[in-house]
Amino acid sequence: MLDNVIDGRAVFLGHGLLVQRVLPFAKRRMVGPFIFLDHAGPMKMAPEDARKADVRPHPHIGLSTVSYLLAGAVTHRDSLGVEQVIRPGDVNWMTAGRGISHSERFEDPNAFAGTGLELLQSWVALPETDEETDPAFDNYPMHVLPEANEGGVWMRAIAGEAFGLRSPVRTHSPLFYLHTVLQAGARIGLPGRHTERAAYIVNGSVEFGGDIYRPGQMLVFTPGSDPTLLALETSTVMLLGGEPLGERHIFWNFVSSRKERIEQAKADWKAGRIALPPHDNAEFIPLP
Repeated sequence: MLDNVIDGRAVFLGHGLLVQRVLPFAKRRMVGPFIFLDHAGPMKMAPEDARKADVRPHPHIGLSTVSYLLAGAVTHRDSLGVEQVIRPGDVNWMTAGRGISHSERFEDPNAFAGTGLELLQSWVALPETDEETDPAFDNYPMHVLPEANEGGVWMRAIAGEAFGLRSPVRTHSPLFYLHTVLQAGARIGLPGRHTERAAYIVNGSVEFGGDIYRPGQMLVFTPGSDPTLLALETSTVMLLGGEPLGERHIFWNFVSSRKERIEQAKADWKAGRIALPPHDNAEFIPLP
């Protein structure tokens, strides 16, 4: 019933930013339309160090970025002119389509407050028919996202539909993305209507099939199976998946069903044909 167990790999983004990279993985590049998942934190930084860790403007095509904070704050600016402080529990869904650039800055006083910054950022590949759609950005505050709390399991629907919860987040293909917190001894299954499904353990520990899984691990389940996870302690688990979109090529921040489109995006960024955020255009990350 398990297709893969993915252990997050430590990736140093520079200036003190260390993340666990879960997707893409050599043996499992995607789960449904999800093609990328990074888990940053929890981490604390002094204000003078935090600004050095800012993610300067950079481009995307062919995907939607999904930023979901568990703690802290991040300031988003993009080439559409949007400026949005990302706060815990809100969903920030940026659709790159034919091309967008954005920055992520740690200038808000609450960026590393409390327990420190903890961020889950995923990329959702777009269907071929939507890869060249107009870029867009949507912020969905926490209070519009449906929640449930029963049998020692609390959950919030970040995107898609599962367990009778339907998120208002606008998506381009069938998927689900849930934030769940399980009390010790609680059990949770996986939505059965989606072909590809996975569980990522943020904290705590869960048992499945007689084995114990811990933070930084993603369990990818066999299509058609009926898995149930048992929490051995209070545990935060993200459930995600959906319908596969077919092969995707990925280079840096670009995703496409066509290799030649990736090459075009590389040339466009290098030549300055993808606009910078109007309120954050003094610097950018060059093409690697």
